[in-house]
Amino acid sequence: MSTALALAGWNSTVMPTYGTPKLALVKGQNATVWDADGKQYIDFLAGIAVNTLGHAHPALVQAVTEQVSTLGHTSNFATHPQVLKLAQRLVELTHPSARVFFCNSGAEANEAAIKLSRKTGRTQIVCLKKSFHGRTTGALSLTGQPEKSQPFYPLLSDVVFIEPNNLAELRKAVTDKTAAIWLEPILGEGGVIPLSSEFLQAAREICDVTGALLVLDEVQTGIARSGTMFAYEQAKIAPDVLLLAKGLGGGLPIGACVAFGQAASFLIPGQHGSTFGGNPISCAAANAVLDVVASDDLMNRARFLEHTIRSEIAGLPGVLEVRGSGAMLGIVLADTFGPDVVDLAASLGLITNSPVANILRLVPPLTISNEELSQGLQILKTAIVQSFKEQS
Repeated sequence: MSTALALAGWNSTVMPTYGTPKLALVKGQNATVWDADGKQYIDFLAGIAVNTLGHAHPALVQAVTEQVSTLGHTSNFATHPQVLKLAQRLVELTHPSARVFFCNSGAEANEAAIKLSRKTGRTQIVCLKKSFHGRTTGALSLTGQPEKSQPFYPLLSDVVFIEPNNLAELRKAVTDKTAAIWLEPILGEGGVIPLSSEFLQAAREICDVTGALLVLDEVQTGIARSGTMFAYEQAKIAPDVLLLAKGLGGGLPIGACVAFGQAASFLIPGQHGSTFGGNPISCAAANAVLDVVASDDLMNRARFLEHTIRSEIAGLPGVLEVRGSGAMLGIVLADTFGPDVVDLAASLGLITNSPVANILRLVPPLTISNEELSQGLQILKTAIVQSFKEQS
């Protein structure tokens, strides 16, 4: 089936929630993908920070194949080795007091944490403008992008939005009635905006004083993408609740709400659940991801990717700044020509993304080869320079 036929089929069968895709992909190998017409692309998007190990990684293929051939699904009426192994690993990677609730996505992890925050006896949640936590009703209530939420009002009402990295607003917003401060260490959909260590540390201190929970949404930043296993480690703090998804499964749907200390026991039997949460196949994939992150030192690889991309892109005509951490970087452009760069790059064989019109987001697989990285950066540089010239 050609790309044209595939996209026509999409329009005749799928709800128009995304518009019509511009690509119809059929095959991938590490950071290279092919479309239905046989055209090859370097993938700097990785399914929006999902494909930690790229496409068709042997360890992931083997783990999923073996699991689906032995035990596919149990529901939560039974446990199984993969979910126990994964839960134990997340406890070991975070804190001995941690307990894990498994679900299927980042939005669901946020929803679990919202219910958990209500168990404090409080309802107010402090969030950030430009943040993104998901499209389900609760998660959307915490998303600081009105264009996404306004069509669905009324949502949760007791939510306060402040500017990222504004300490004065943070101190003013949080009171003894605040259930939680809800933060992405790097705001992904909002334009790859890193929170400063000072801001994160202040949020931790304020929570300690007021009794509010510090909830860190690491759906995009978690699992080595930022150059550490979790981005919060770089600020030398710990949350009360950690939210994971995307890169944890390496392409299989999985989410996790990890609670620490007293918060770990807030939800009791019957108060939350997920039929597919902790599915054996998704947990097998996540265990394979964690294996390769450790064996191939992908945290160090993420830091190498950051250094290489910064050195190649910073200073280009039309580029004001490269921000972010590890393999989650935002290229700040001099004007709103990000979508033009994305389209031109795609025509030249590179997949990237512009979540905000003056920002390019780069979240390549952590396993991307040096050759793929070089090819992709050459295309990206060409697309930026040419688009900037046309804009000027």
